Amino acid sequence: MDGVHDLGGMQGFGPVEVELDEPTFHGEWEARTFAVAGGALGAGGFNTPMFRHAIERMDPGHYLTSSYFEHWLTAVATLLVEAGMISRDELDARAGTFALSRPPTVAADDVQLVSGRDAPSFAVGDAVRVRDAHFAGHTRCPRYVRGRQGVIVRVEPVVPIPELEAHRNEKVLDPTYGVRFDAAELWSDAAEANAPVHVDLYERYLEAV
Repeated sequence: MDGVHDLGGMQGFGPVEVELDEPTFHGEWEARTFAVAGGALGAGGFNTPMFRHAIERMDPGHYLTSSYFEHWLTAVATLLVEAGMISRDELDARAGTFALSRPPTVAADDVQLVSGRDAPSFAVGDAVRVRDAHFAGHTRCPRYVRGRQGVIVRVEPVVPIPELEAHRNEKVLDPTYGVRFDAAELWSDAAEANAPVHVDLYERYLEAV
């Protein structure tokens, strides 16, 4: 979906902070959240695209001012409340006012069920353009590559389409590719000279040039 979480290529947020010798977890609560998320997603029958979409639906202010595992906690709680497995009152009783993600703006019936593809249509060396399509729900196509031209450099596995998994809980397969873009194609004069950018993309996002 187009939202504040899609930060690729955006400016004004400062440099990426790299923590040397970063631990797996910064506190016990993060480790517990990691464990609870795995159990809760399995118990609720939620898949990874559903989980990602719940994070994407966070209020922008909440998303930008919270940590990685706070995103996880918010998403898991949101999915469990939406599924009726726990109630918001139960959350508030245990943790005070508990912020949940916003409701989805795309219903299952709004996402067209498409036929799967077992074999790739493109090969290494093919020139492709990313379709300039916008979707109000979950997608794995970053904004900064839409409408841009690149070259196939790897043919990746056939995997389920995330839009269908997130909104219909349907597994329909689509080929995926590693696509190389010139940085100048993405950011014009602001790009570093002779710098490539590699992005993994589903076939449904691409068209031949």
